[in-house]
Order: sequence, then structure tokens, then C-alpha cells
Amino acid sequence: MNASLPCSLLAEPAHHGGPDARGPARWDFSTNSNACGPCPYALAAVQQADASRYPDPRYTALRTALAQFHGVSPERIVLAASASEFIGRITLLAVRHGAKAVSLPCHSYGDYAQAAQAWGLPLYRRPHAAPADLHWLCEPSSPLGLPEPALVQPTSAAYHRWQVLDCAYRPLQLEGQPSTIPAHVWQLWTPNKALGLTGVRAAYAIAPLHPHAAEDVAQLLALAPSWPVGAHGVALLQAWLEASSQTWLAHSLHTLRQWKQAQLVLCAQSGWSVQAGSLANYLVAQPRTPDLAHLLAQLRQQDIQLRDCHSFGLPGWVRMGVLAPAAQQALQTALRRIAPPNRCRGNCD
Repeated sequence: MNASLPCSLLAEPAHHGGPDARGPARWDFSTNSNACGPCPYALAAVQQADASRYPDPRYTALRTALAQFHGVSPERIVLAASASEFIGRITLLAVRHGAKAVSLPCHSYGDYAQAAQAWGLPLYRRPHAAPADLHWLCEPSSPLGLPEPALVQPTSAAYHRWQVLDCAYRPLQLEGQPSTIPAHVWQLWTPNKALGLTGVRAAYAIAPLHPHAAEDVAQLLALAPSWPVGAHGVALLQAWLEASSQTWLAHSLHTLRQWKQAQLVLCAQSGWSVQAGSLANYLVAQPRTPDLAHLLAQLRQQDIQLRDCHSFGLPGWVRMGVLAPAAQQALQTALRRIAPPNRCRGNCD
């Protein structure tokens, strides 16, 4: 079902899913990693990586392979330690070129706002209309998994130069075809989610086609630390390009679609509302509870972790990565144990 979702102009500190101070949960719904993973071909490549040597500091072969994969020139490829590292680096570059404000999706990954706030930049969350110089886009969006309405042609020179599309979840889109990326938009890719290897940190960006692109790439490279991607990250990115990994990913999407439908049924049976429209391997749901924090703590005690969406500006909701039937059964059993079906809720007549 649909519900009215608030949209705040204020940024929250960055929060993340995944292991907490107690370590990994056995049934972890809190991340968007491909639950069919890890991809066996990528895992083998990472395990066989030669960590005794530095990678090529210019990543010549890797940049060439990435460029061929995307059909662009190697000069447009920028390696990054992670998406978060690149977010901070390109925000710095935009500030150096006079960026005064940042535009964000209404609900989005916290590191976009965190990087902007580090430079004291005001934040505007769409659809709030306000002038901005650096525009963050994400499709499918996080946490809602929706199309990106701002993925349009530029309306000004500044908008043209600093529009960045986070492509983290494009490989995990389960419905429809990914939209065409306009040539003026920066692309930021993090294949570790699609490959089910989020513990390996590696990312890359593709510069847009505009007159300042070569200058911007040169400056981004100058701002980077030495060897931003280690041997394991290089192995992951190289494996990402292999036909075997891409075939495995395509097959995994079929499985994820089936698991997602079952998880939607589970939410309905549990009386949880689900925000409609997610195209990806995750969804946003609203548990039927007056105290979400208490429910999440109870589930965590049973080795189940969900992602509180308060930091996304969605208090009372959780983001759920699509997991395998065994994990779904564990969640259903835990919910029944916490609130058995025959237990009266609220006022009883």
C-alpha cells in the first residue's frame, strides 16, 4: 500500500546497515547486497589476488577493461576506494569550482549529505525547488527503489557539470529496463553489492561528455590517495567484467524476483504496510508496532537485523533487503514468537 512519506530538508548523520557491535546477524535484511551471492567467480578472484604487491598506481589495464565494458574511452574512468570515498572527493572538487549548494533525492544515502555538510553547503531535498550546483541522483533509489525523476537533460552549465548518478543498484534492478543515462551525467558504479561481496571496497566513476570533463578527471586523480583500490578491489572489478560473472548475475535476478514476491507475501501476512514501486532487490515496509526500536531490538536478539529508515527521513519504516526463504522463515517465526497471532493487540472487546 502507499502512504504519505515526509521529506525533511535536514540531513541526518550517516547510518549504515550490516554488522553492528554484536557482529554479523545470521539473518541480515539490513543491507542491499545480492543475497544469491557471493558470486563464485568474483569470490575466487578475490581469494587468489596477490596481496604481496602494489597494484599499478595508474590502473592502466583495469581502466582499459572498464572502458571497454562500458563503451567509453579509458580517459573517462576514475577509480575510487569506494562510493563513499568518491562522494567525498567529487564534493570537494565541486566546492573548489564554486559549488554553493547540493541537491539530494527526498530520501537518500546519508553520505551525500555528510560530504556536503563537511563543507558547510546547504542541502535541498527534491522536490523542494532551490538553486543547487551539485546534484545527487540514484536509480533505483535508496531506500525506496524508485526511478529517478531528475535524470533529465541539463538546464544550466552548472547543472550540466555536477550531476552524479549513483548506479549502485542498477545491476540489481528486478523490474523493467534501466533507463538510459544521459551523456552529461557522471556515473558512479559499485559492483560489490551486485556480486554479493560488500566487504571488498572498490568503485569507479565514468566522467560525462562535456568540455570540462578532462580537466575534472585530472583533478579528481590528483585529489586521490595513492593506490585507492588495493589488490582485492582490483580483482573484484576485473571479475565484474567477466562473462561468467555477468551470466551468474543475470541468473541471480530471476531467483531474487521469486524471493521478493515471497517476502511481500510475508509482509502482508504480518500486517506490515509496504511502500509500492520498488524496482530493486529491497523494499521499505512499516511494521505494525508502536515501538519500532523495541521490535528491532527483539529481532536482533534472535539474530535477525533490519534497517531502521529513520536516517532516511522515514521514521517508523524499515528497509528490507530481499533474502532467501530460510531467512524469511526465520523472520516469520520470530515475529510470531514476539506477537503470537492469538494475542490481543491494543484494546480488546
